[in-house]
Amino acid sequence: MDVRLKSFLQDKLSFNEGSGEGKIMELSSAVSRFIRPGMSIQFGNGMTTPTAIFFEIARQYWGKNPAFTLVGISGGSYNLALFAHGKLCKKIISAFNGDGYPFPGPNPILSRSFNDGSVEIENWTQLTIVLRFIAGAMGAPFFPTKSLGGSSMEIFNKDTFARIPNPFSKDESANVVRAYNPDIAIAHGWAADPDGNTIMSVPHSGNHYGALAAKNGVIVTVEKIVDADFIRRHAHMTRLPGYIVKAVCPVPMGGFPMGIHPLGIDEVEGYGEDEEWIMEARKASRSAKDYQNWVDKWVLGCKTHDDFLNLLGQKRIWHLKGKIQNDSWISELSEMSGRLSSPAHPTAAEILVSIAARKIEEIVQTKNYRLALCGIGVSNLAAWLAYYNLKHRGYPLELVAEIGYYGYTPQPADPYVFNLRNIPSCRMISDIFTSLAIFMSGAQTSSIGIIGAGQVDKFGNVNTTKITGGSFLVGSGGANDVASGSSETIVTLEQTKERFLEKVDYITSPGARVSTVISQFGIFEKDEGSEELMLTGYLPLNNAASEEECVRSIQEQCGWKLKIKSNLQVLCMPSEDEILFLRCFDPKRYFLGSNESQRIK
Repeated sequence: MDVRLKSFLQDKLSFNEGSGEGKIMELSSAVSRFIRPGMSIQFGNGMTTPTAIFFEIARQYWGKNPAFTLVGISGGSYNLALFAHGKLCKKIISAFNGDGYPFPGPNPILSRSFNDGSVEIENWTQLTIVLRFIAGAMGAPFFPTKSLGGSSMEIFNKDTFARIPNPFSKDESANVVRAYNPDIAIAHGWAADPDGNTIMSVPHSGNHYGALAAKNGVIVTVEKIVDADFIRRHAHMTRLPGYIVKAVCPVPMGGFPMGIHPLGIDEVEGYGEDEEWIMEARKASRSAKDYQNWVDKWVLGCKTHDDFLNLLGQKRIWHLKGKIQNDSWISELSEMSGRLSSPAHPTAAEILVSIAARKIEEIVQTKNYRLALCGIGVSNLAAWLAYYNLKHRGYPLELVAEIGYYGYTPQPADPYVFNLRNIPSCRMISDIFTSLAIFMSGAQTSSIGIIGAGQVDKFGNVNTTKITGGSFLVGSGGANDVASGSSETIVTLEQTKERFLEKVDYITSPGARVSTVISQFGIFEKDEGSEELMLTGYLPLNNAASEEECVRSIQEQCGWKLKIKSNLQVLCMPSEDEILFLRCFDPKRYFLGSNESQRIK
């Protein structure tokens, strides 16, 4: 190249990268500068919860009644409950409103707040929340969906959900959800440069759509500030572009108490979930006084995030960093191996999981399904057991988790369906939109969903939201999306007359695609052309019990007059190997039950 031309181009093409400190600021300054009373605050950009930002907002607005609206995928004892208890929010728009890790359940503070009307609740599903953000980010008025139709959410969200004529087919209609543009978003990421270009952790869960839709951009906390060259080397992992970022705040462990996996970034350390801390918060939620003491200790008692980390202590932090290692389950299971032989006989949950796993295997192979997505609890344990059995027989089933896992192999010691240690086994990592809108209900889908329930009725309608005259449960999560879009859905739940109803109080997930319901007593299926469930198989009460006695016992625990198949299948108890294998996944018996269970008593 000509010397003068080379010099000319070097002069034109070179410039100083970045703008010094750029958007870097202290978290307290970012909150005081960009958060205002009355704002709608979106969260859930990626899997990691921006806990440090939630806590800082709470510190600055405690006792001031700022009337925020919180909008996100899910939340529980240390974020949504915190804002409800502190009278910091007037409304929550979410898909799952309760405690999720290490097992799901209603949060008492949220249930009381929704029941007494002090906080308004707007229920959605994981996918439809995301679709509303996508429309908002696109500047489009709405987005189509297969979800919500036939559920109670269709009725309660009539101002933001509609059935409209399909403009390309006169005889069809389409479901659409209205765009949502929050005032501001909050997020926690792995790393960002001074201009705010941010690498998020995997899986992407709600992804970046909420931040892209936010009118006033996003406040980001990160584990580490890096330079522009680092971002360029990991550009495939950058999810938040700098132009939408208002502030970048260096806040190590800002996603605590949930973990963050370092997959793909060797320069940073990850950390696992702090189960003990989460359980402490959940236990405190049972009493307003106890919860206030918890808030005084962990939130208001810490002036800064550094104070919070000091309170956690270095020993605890190092333990969490070790927990994220892929093989850490081995030492955990070794410590709990003595628990695996007790109780001597299978529990109702173990029987249910065994029956469900065998039925899943049968349906998958008969109908040639390739994908299975399972809900939290006995549903995922049944799917995991079926998965391993099918894999040993060479069947190509892949597991999907709605937050973005595809083709993962579940590891022992932790039964949580979103266990971070399963991430390295994934064949692909994506987000809620890809998992629920495309994999499970797209044009090429060949999928089965396995979901749990609070209640089920004779048509397979599922309620996980609220009980008339009772408390709020948790909401849909991704269950409605799965039941609305997958090729077929199985429901698993322990049977009582209060849970098997003639008609559910609230339809969270419609039963149109629910083909099978499985309890610890038997299997209920829809005959071809029928909308009503029929008993097709039963587990003998004991060796001496007749079929008539077994059926009568099942009918006594059912809230409707059961239809009975003429030739019932006789089901088998789980084998010793099945029980041992299951207990390796749930050694603390969060889902498998018995007196040994470490659920909150």
